[in-house]
Amino acid sequence: MRIRYDSEADVLMLILHDDPPVDAVEESGGVIVSYREDGEPVSVEFLNASTRQLVQPGEVSVTIQAESGAAGPRLES
Repeated sequence: MRIRYDSEADVLMLILHDDPPVDAVEESGGVIVSYREDGEPVSVEFLNASTRQLVQPGEVSVTIQAESGAAGPRLES
């Protein structure tokens, strides 16, 4: 999983798979879930992320607790 924040678009994205999406559904509250061909989610986008206080402008930090020995996600900004 990768996490990306686009400050110009103010979108926080969780990238679950590198497969290309074939469908996307916009949920209420500005959340878009994209799906691959087999119906599994590819990514989740949170629109207006800073307005919703999901990120602070200029500062993005992520803490994820993984099992021992498991690699954690990469943060891209």
